[in-house]
Amino acid sequence: MQTTTYQGVKITNTSEENIKDFLVIEAPLQININKEPYTVVMRTPGNDIELIRGLLYAEDIYKNNRNFTTDIIAENEQIPTVINCHIAPENLGKGYLNKRTLLSVSSCGICGKKELKDLVVTGEKLNSKILIHSKNIHKMFLEMTAHQSTFKKTGGSHAACIFDTENTLLSSKEDIGRHNAVDKTIGDLLIKNNLKEAHYLLVSGRVSYEIVSKAFIAKIPIIIAVSACSSLAVDFAKEFGICLIGFTRNNKMSIYSNPNHLK
Repeated sequence: MQTTTYQGVKITNTSEENIKDFLVIEAPLQININKEPYTVVMRTPGNDIELIRGLLYAEDIYKNNRNFTTDIIAENEQIPTVINCHIAPENLGKGYLNKRTLLSVSSCGICGKKELKDLVVTGEKLNSKILIHSKNIHKMFLEMTAHQSTFKKTGGSHAACIFDTENTLLSSKEDIGRHNAVDKTIGDLLIKNNLKEAHYLLVSGRVSYEIVSKAFIAKIPIIIAVSACSSLAVDFAKEFGICLIGFTRNNKMSIYSNPNHLK
């Protein structure tokens, strides 16, 4: 369940009426690792296992190809409140030593980081040679829009989609948090064991450092956004070898890094 209805009063210049409006659900999820609390994320319920898989991958906590088992504790039958992940200690990555200690809110993917050094992402620069035509970018956005059912109801959710080199949709997820939607798509492909096919990451909102770092860790060389890109996102995209494109709408776009990817 990703939406619910609330009562409100709709006011226009000439009228006032009571309404029932669809709102996107925002709810806390506590993630435990081997029964020890790791973090609390604010998310839209649905695809919670994919969210956790993608988050732990990005945080360098679990990068094993095998899927771990989970225990789900639900407040009711529809919305889990606590999910415990069973991961063998020898499979826990270095990121587990840097446990998040704060609430991770839906608008900020780096909340809970302890020190500035924790923002550093290491790895070899991506070196993809595949080119893309701008017309294909707009076609992919049309496909993403077609999958935004929660947004169409509420106007309050973000979407992330991952496509392969042939512009075929591999995964599409929605969430109130931009970075949560990205985690869900990456986690989905990890569970399906086809993350290696990922080539384009499309997001419905703005791009910050956090989204660029998630794409880099997942080895996705092209990020395309509907909205703006932050300065740090552009700096990291240049360093990581990622083609970063923003303001992709109305047959226009702005390329901020590595424009050699476009024909």
